[in-house]
Amino acid sequence: MTTRRHDLDWLRIGAFALLILYHVGMFYVTWDWHVKSPHAGALIEPLMWLLNPWRLTLLFLISGAATRFMADKMSIGQLTKARMGRLWPPLLLAMFVIVPPQSYYEVLEAMTALGQDPGPWLENFYLKYVTGTGNWCDADGCLETPTYNHMWFVAFLIIYSLALLPLIPLMRRMPKAVSLLIKGPGLFITPWLFLFATRALLFPIFGESHDFRKDGYLHTLYFGTFLFGYAIAKHQPFFDACVRWRWLALSLMFVAWGALMTYYHAWSDGSMPPEWLRMTFRGVRELQAWTAIVALMGFAHLHLRQNDGPARRTLTEAIFPIYLIHQTIIVVVAYYLAKVGMPIAIEAPILIAITVAGCWLFYDIGRRIPFLRIWIGLRSRSKETARPMVPSPQVPVREGSQ
Repeated sequence: MTTRRHDLDWLRIGAFALLILYHVGMFYVTWDWHVKSPHAGALIEPLMWLLNPWRLTLLFLISGAATRFMADKMSIGQLTKARMGRLWPPLLLAMFVIVPPQSYYEVLEAMTALGQDPGPWLENFYLKYVTGTGNWCDADGCLETPTYNHMWFVAFLIIYSLALLPLIPLMRRMPKAVSLLIKGPGLFITPWLFLFATRALLFPIFGESHDFRKDGYLHTLYFGTFLFGYAIAKHQPFFDACVRWRWLALSLMFVAWGALMTYYHAWSDGSMPPEWLRMTFRGVRELQAWTAIVALMGFAHLHLRQNDGPARRTLTEAIFPIYLIHQTIIVVVAYYLAKVGMPIAIEAPILIAITVAGCWLFYDIGRRIPFLRIWIGLRSRSKETARPMVPSPQVPVREGSQ
């Protein structure tokens, strides 16, 4: 007999929901993005920084845990088929159907901003997009197509799932070693040291490109987190420790975030802080990241482990198709809303409402058409009727240390 790990379900749902709101926020901050609002400014950037250090690290940790539960029920061949069958079709659909509008409006806005007629640049756009012959370049570089844009998460997850396969026999023995590393204060210190070392040593070399061919920093960070999630998925003392230390972790997270915002504000004039200070606040950033994850794990395990119902079941299925389509809806709708000239207090809620409605419509239509289900990351109808749908991990009824 098995029972669902509802806490991990809810964390996954919440992390993706925050990611969608984060991408709405990208339209309004000063950071570079596909399209920008005329209202763009620094007002909500502190809130964006509250999420930025940990949101994707948490998702890769949960993905590693989900893979552990799948691996314990399947042979390596079955696991490979299951993972690739659920990840490749949505990635291909995104690259060749869902993402092209994002690139279209990015080119349109860039050419307009440069004072150039976008017509010649957009002529035969899709053919140029597919063949990579658009030559869409500006001072910041060229747009390489076809591209996966926000679906880089899925591309990386495919790579990590395949890289895990030969490590599975070794990973089955990892919980004992991990339990020693995260015992007591090690729950905070060991993961933080990994995150800090990765940020301090590799980020200055590689940066963040989301190009799987040259993203050494992110591969080290996210594959390491993915493996950690796999190792602790059934290690109950980890979750118990997160519950015990949840309030301390939450407090440290807010202290680190406040310190980081003070640092960014102090050097917001564009001047370069001393290297020792930059190194220190790389550590502060990773402290914020890990303590946020510990706090979220602790509160979720305490309060949501038994929280089930129609909403949880529906959202568990819907969240990946929603993630698949959300950024294209945001980019297209945001581009046209920017032309209307509404006050931001009206424009932003409209953008969020249309995004939510459009995402739900995409999911609702896709789930009803058998042919489309696998392309939006859902089980086929035949598999769904053959056994209960399990888009997230399961654990034995008696949870214990492994």
